[in-house]
Amino acid sequence: MPTDSAPRPPASEHDGAPLPRAAVPAPPTTGDRVDAPPLAIVVTPLRVVRVVGVLLRRWRWRILGVLTLLGVCLYLAIPWLLGPIVTAQPVVRGALVQSVVASGRIATPHRVNIGSQITGTVASIPVGEGQAVAAGQVLITLEDSELRASVEQAEAAMAQAAARLRQIVEVTLPVARENLSQAQSNLLNAQQQYARAESLRSGGFETQAQLDNARRTLNIAQAQVRAAQAQVAGNVPGGTDYVAAEAALRQARASLLVALSRLGYTQIRALEAGTLIARNVERGGVVQPNQVLMVLSPVGQVEIVLQIDEKNLGLIAVGQGAVASADAYPDRRFAAELAYINPSVDPDRAAVEVKLRVLAPPDYLRQDMTVSVDISVAERADALVLPISAVHDAAGAAPWVLRIEDGRARRRAVTIGLRGPQRVEILDGLREGDLVVPSSVAIVDGGRVRPMAAR
Repeated sequence: MPTDSAPRPPASEHDGAPLPRAAVPAPPTTGDRVDAPPLAIVVTPLRVVRVVGVLLRRWRWRILGVLTLLGVCLYLAIPWLLGPIVTAQPVVRGALVQSVVASGRIATPHRVNIGSQITGTVASIPVGEGQAVAAGQVLITLEDSELRASVEQAEAAMAQAAARLRQIVEVTLPVARENLSQAQSNLLNAQQQYARAESLRSGGFETQAQLDNARRTLNIAQAQVRAAQAQVAGNVPGGTDYVAAEAALRQARASLLVALSRLGYTQIRALEAGTLIARNVERGGVVQPNQVLMVLSPVGQVEIVLQIDEKNLGLIAVGQGAVASADAYPDRRFAAELAYINPSVDPDRAAVEVKLRVLAPPDYLRQDMTVSVDISVAERADALVLPISAVHDAAGAAPWVLRIEDGRARRRAVTIGLRGPQRVEILDGLREGDLVVPSSVAIVDGGRVRPMAAR
């Protein structure tokens, strides 16, 4: 076995010079006895760095692929193991108003179709479409020369009838009374003459012819009295002549009124204040009765006419309040009140017509303007509410939700009460503070979830 006193090989010319970084002793010659250490490789840190660099350059794409695959697997495994992150909807308490939303139009309780009552030619139109007019204001003027002549003719006839009546009162009746007085005097004289002639005839002093003349004179006097009485009776108020004269005067007055009325028809006026919303006539045109020339929207009460789906008929009632806004002014809202519900349902549209009274119409409202209306049909001051987006089959007969329980989504049936535009009332199935998965998230019953509170 080797000893420490073994002879060393002779020194060469390189004694004292540094050896290479990794030197391996030369194998001993045959017959020599050498005690050598086991085979070993001496590695320096710099060489390790160089080897690692070579390996990285050679295997970099494979290493990168492996790391990417590990990252993808980790990304997919976490949601599978822990569930996706969802924005949970909490069940809270608050006020809830159930409303019926519909779209309608602005209208007045009635509109006035303006037309002509006679046939005529349009002379002038002093107003324009869209103009506000006052009650009694002239809207259309027709040519009136012929009707003015008719009025003058009627006035003349009336004056003639009035003069005839005045003549009876002032002339004919006094003359008739004087004639009656004279006739009565003549009758008295004839009676006396006849009595005298009869007395003389009985005494033999008068002939029969003289008596007959006296009787004839008496008869004439009596006839004259009767004629004078009839003349007086006919001319006093209530007599035939007087009544006829009065009738003629009334007829003339009526003819004058008719002529004046027809003349007034040439001035077509507004019966009440309002706004002209349509005009179908021009100057020089010939108009006829029953022809609509203009349409007037009266000033005053304004209504909203809506078509409500018949499924909401049981929710609405006269007197309910509503809030409306015109589509042209969505930021301006005004109050309204349900005033009328049509007793019939339109079978073609499955809708019922309702009318709302606008309590204080804003000045920007126009006829036939489109408006959106929210009719408040019920209200709860302290209700258990949940966003309607978290309820599955909310409009069906068996609504349900996915309640988060111990990190898993569990299906729970719920009972819905009032329904608002964005929230619903929960009567049974949930408690305040429960977290519910939105219906838009694809989670199965029993699936894992990681809830995140909704903002």
